[in-house]
Order: sequence, then structure tokens, then C-alpha cells
Amino acid sequence: MEFDDLPNLRGVPAEGEETSSARPTPPPGAGISPNPVTELVADLLETTGLVAPDRLAAARSRAGTGSIAEALVDERLAQPVAETPPATAKSSLGRIQADHSHLPTVDLAAEGVDKAAAQSIPTHVLERAVAIPYKLEENRLYVAVADPTNVQAIDELRIATRHTLEIGVAPPEDIELELKRIVRATEAWERAALVEDELDEAEAGDSDDLEADDGVSDAPLVRLVNSIILQAAEDGASDLHFDPQDDALVVRLRIDGVLHEVQRIPKRLAPGVTTRLKVLAKLDIAERRKPQDGRISLNAKAAGRLLDIRVAVLPTVEGEGVVMRLLDKSKRAPTLTELGLSDEMRAQFEDIIRKPTGALLVTGPTGSGKSTTLYAALTEMNRPEINIITVEDPVEYRLAGLNQIQVNPKAGLTFASSLRSILRSDPDVLMVGEIRDVETAKISIEAALTGHFVLSTLHTNDAPSALTRLNEMGVEPFLTGSAVTAVLAQRLVRKLCTHCCEMYMATQQEMLDARFTAEQAAAADGVGLYRKRGCPRCNQTGYKGRVGIYQLMIMSEDLSRLASQHASREDIERAALEAGMKMLWDDGLAKVTSGLTSLEELARVVV
Repeated sequence: MEFDDLPNLRGVPAEGEETSSARPTPPPGAGISPNPVTELVADLLETTGLVAPDRLAAARSRAGTGSIAEALVDERLAQPVAETPPATAKSSLGRIQADHSHLPTVDLAAEGVDKAAAQSIPTHVLERAVAIPYKLEENRLYVAVADPTNVQAIDELRIATRHTLEIGVAPPEDIELELKRIVRATEAWERAALVEDELDEAEAGDSDDLEADDGVSDAPLVRLVNSIILQAAEDGASDLHFDPQDDALVVRLRIDGVLHEVQRIPKRLAPGVTTRLKVLAKLDIAERRKPQDGRISLNAKAAGRLLDIRVAVLPTVEGEGVVMRLLDKSKRAPTLTELGLSDEMRAQFEDIIRKPTGALLVTGPTGSGKSTTLYAALTEMNRPEINIITVEDPVEYRLAGLNQIQVNPKAGLTFASSLRSILRSDPDVLMVGEIRDVETAKISIEAALTGHFVLSTLHTNDAPSALTRLNEMGVEPFLTGSAVTAVLAQRLVRKLCTHCCEMYMATQQEMLDARFTAEQAAAADGVGLYRKRGCPRCNQTGYKGRVGIYQLMIMSEDLSRLASQHASREDIERAALEAGMKMLWDDGLAKVTSGLTSLEELARVVV
């Protein structure tokens, strides 16, 4: 399935399509009259010495009659306003243009964008001018533009509104993000309204044709569902929820581990939407009383993602809810460096995965990045001289050189049955997606004792709990103590947006509120930390992306002895801490003090 019929929401011209913003690169001396404003800005830059003369001449030639500001940014000779550090803000090209034009610079994150103001000028005009109205006071409309030297665009803005314009300068990235958000909201609203109108027409007619109401072949409803899935793909969401409520079908996206409401579909359209999703997932559209599971494979060209979507339909008292897990098959597996391991922990981890035998267990709750960590380890281990076989549900990354098996319970291909066959296929390294039952646990542990290196995941809160969990599942304690090489516990915390995070001096009370101990709070009193603020780049959340926090427990003789003696989790943890293991909270604090995340986020994730 492909979204060929979807509108181009990203503003990228299709293949073979010309774009009005494309700037020709005329050869020197081609006879094109230079833009006087361009020449004025270029002269100013030459006077300030910010750009080398030869590079400035090349930018002048590239700009032609267009904007030298865009040419300089394209050539990486200058930065937009928001990308300039505060200490060197005066050297920003955007600020130079704003100062020269006697216009203010606008921080859209701090100002916010008023919905009424943004809708006061047609979207196509704003896209051409790269501008966004952000405030409307009485008869004055405040508009942020990317290029104040583009007089033609500003004149078009003045013609498009009856209000008096107050022009300011903002980074083009911020403006484009806001425009993208407006386009999405408008498209979604228009499509939902169109579906309602057509359903009203069908109900008012005398025809008995049910196609308009069954949600299967109704074109507007199809486009509505497609646009929602495309938005989830573009935003990098891991999950897409359609939650039925008493007045609407609420659409939510899980981005960076947190759900965000993006749309409310009228209640009367909910059956059509869920039916359409069932059709895509090849489920029984007549069954509304039982849970169903399916999958959709599609190529979201506009989002640049090849998706494998797992669909779960769950009947609730308000109607059928649908949850879609989006797996990006075109995504590259991360490296150990990209995981966020500290230098010391990464060196220890690399030593562990070089061992020829043993078991490495990665633990944590659902959605904590365990499989991603295993893939990073496999990427590091992948060599032509070793045979690596994986058993997964589902296969999240495709790695060249590996034999990857997708479990299929309906066909009798489970983790346990796959492992029994794999051990006859001469493997050197086994990766088991998850240890779910005692049979899988026993086969994995025994494989680690018979000349194989095994990687797998468990659902436990910390590293010491993994040993007791295996014993509770029925694995003999002496096998656990002998086979397990190391246990890595982890969580994922959201990273602060580098464009809008702000520094502050943390007080003792703030640290106590964030579950610091009294001793930790006293020792760190007055330390400079960072907190979220919010800007268009991070969708006003203050966070962009995620990083792992880790707890690595390396098995020693004492820990192996305790595990074989069926020791309690507390005894194992005490011995591991004495051997140098750190807590998850400690690794999280290191990332807070380095400015990667905030105290608030760490307290949210680590209990």
C-alpha cells in the first residue's frame, strides 16, 4: 500500500515538479541585473568581515536576483537566528538583516502563534512568503518573516490582509514548522467535515447503497485515515492510538515515549474509521465483540519510511479502540556510541560481547529500548567469521549478514521451537527477542553453557532482579549462576531540546521534590542544571529524541555463588554495589548534570 494520493504536506516538490523557491545559479557575467537589496546586504557583510571575500562573491553569484540570505545559509556560510549561540548572536545573518532593516527578531517559541492570527492570511500566501502571523492586536497583525529583504513577498502579505502589518524576523525553520502544523490541522478538519457532509447527503437520499456508510470504500474517509497514518509516520511516532470516548474518537501519537492528542474525530465517524483500519489489516469487519490482531505493510513515501504496522483492535464500553505499532523497516540499527552509554560502561559492554560463550540479558519495562540495545550489540559483533541467528517477534531491524527468524505462533514457530532447530544450525551467537516462558529460558541458558553466546531480554525493574526472575521461571539456580555473564538494565529518558532548553540554579528544595536524598541535595546545592521550555522544533514539549540510562551488573564469583544459592534480590544487589555497580538513578543524574535531560524527566522515568 502506498500513499500516492496524499497531499504533499512536507512542502517538497514531487519528482519532475518545479518549485517557486528554486534559485538558478547563473554563471558570472550572465547579464542578470543584481537585486539592489541583495547588493546592500552583501556590502554590509563585506564591511563586517563575517564572510571571506571569495566565499561572499560565490554566494552573490549563486543568489543572482534572489535572496543572498538564503544563498549564504545554503552554502553553510551563515546560520539562521535560532541556531546562533547567545554569545555570538550579533554575528547571526538573520540578526544582521533585522538590524539593518530596523526590524525586531521574533522568538516564536516564546511568543507563541495565535490561531486566529495564523488563519488571517491564506496558507498558500504564507508558504510563498515563508511567513507566519503570530499575534493580532486590534487592527495590527504581527507577522514573522524569514527574509526581510524579500520586498515582493512582504507586499503580497499586505495585499492579502486588511490589517496593518508589523513585520519581524524569525528563523525559516521555526516558520516552516508552524506552517506545517497549520496545514495539518486544516487538512484534518476539512477531511472530517467532508466525510460528515457526504454521510449527511447519503442519509438524506433515497438510495439503499451502503457503501457510503460502511467506511470501506468511502473516498473521503479513506483519505482521512491515510492522512492520520502519514502524520504519525512523519512525526516519528512509535504508536498510533484511536481511543473511543463518549463524544469522539480521540487520535493520539506516542512520540518519544509520551502520548500526545492530535485530533478528535466526531463520534458518528468512529465506526467507519475502525472499519477502514480493519480492512487495511485484513481483519473481520463484522466481528465487534472480540479482540483482533493484524498487520499492515506500507511504503509512506512522503514520510520517507517503510513501515510494518501491527494492529490491535480491542472492544471497549465506548466502542472499538485500535492501537497501531509502527515499525520502521528502513531504519538503521544504532551503534553502541549512539545508545548513550558512558565511556566506562561502553568499554565494559564491548568486553562482554567479545566473549565466545555466556549470556547477556537486557532488562527493563516495555518500550525501554531493550531490543535496540541488542541490535547495537549485534552490529558490533557482526563479522563474516561468525554465524549469528536471531529469533524475534517482530523483526524490527534488518541487518545484513544475520539469519533473522520471525516467530509465527499460528504456524507453530515459537521462541522455544525455533531455538531447538537453531541449535542444530551451527550458530556462534544467538539473539532471543524475549524470554517469555520456562522452556525458552532453559534452552537459552543451556545454550550459553554449551559454547554459544546468547543475548536476550527480560521484563524486570533492575539488573539484580533478572537472576531471581530466571529462578522463579524454573531455571535451576546453579545454571543461572554459571551461564549469565552480565545483566544490563535500562530506561529511556527524553532529551532536552537543544534549541530552547534553559539553564537555572537548582535549589535544595527542587532536588528534594525530584526525589534526591538530603545528602545529594546538599552536595549539589546551587549547581547549574537545565530544564525544558518549548519551541516549534520540539512541538512545544521541550524535548526532542531520547537517550538511555543504564545499570550494568557484571557477574563475579561472589554474584555467581549467590545466584546458585538462590539468594534474594536484596543480597544480590548489595554484593553488586560493593563490586562497583551503579544504580539507574546515578547514571540518570550524570545525564542531568551534563545537560542531556532534566530532573523532572528523570523523576518521571525512574521510580
